[in-house]
Amino acid sequence: MTTQTHSVATENIVSRHEIAEVWFNQITNHHSLHASRAFNEGDVIFNFIAASTQNFATYLTVQTAADTHITLEPTYLQYINHSCDPNVFFDTTAMQLVCLKPTQAGDEFCFFYPSAEWEMAQPFVCSCNNKNCLQLINGASHLSAETLGKYRLTDFILQQIKQTS
Repeated sequence: MTTQTHSVATENIVSRHEIAEVWFNQITNHHSLHASRAFNEGDVIFNFIAASTQNFATYLTVQTAADTHITLEPTYLQYINHSCDPNVFFDTTAMQLVCLKPTQAGDEFCFFYPSAEWEMAQPFVCSCNNKNCLQLINGASHLSAETLGKYRLTDFILQQIKQTS
């Protein structure tokens, strides 16, 4: 007698875009953004703009100044999740999504939230499973200079570090 196993897809492609696909994980109930082609370290993956600006943080905004938080356009960039081992960076001065290390088609785009957030609107316990995971993610203001020195940071975060040193 043979036993057949059927694997059930847990992730569905929700939408396709010029650089990536939005996936939805039915188990975790979360969206993620995955590369649709390979990128190399230093590549500008995409130019973005501020769809809107506000003076308070939300879980969907990126901080660009002390009282300035932007929502991103194209909106699918909101599905770039956090990792303590990021492969992309939001350069909020040049308004570019930049590749930090080689990324293959299908890889999830992830950025280090404190690289652009001084204080998080919604701190959370990280589940990236990286060997150097920081566990609690609540903004750059809560991290040591040594820890922050391991990451590429926005000009705003670098300015905040100088002001508090």
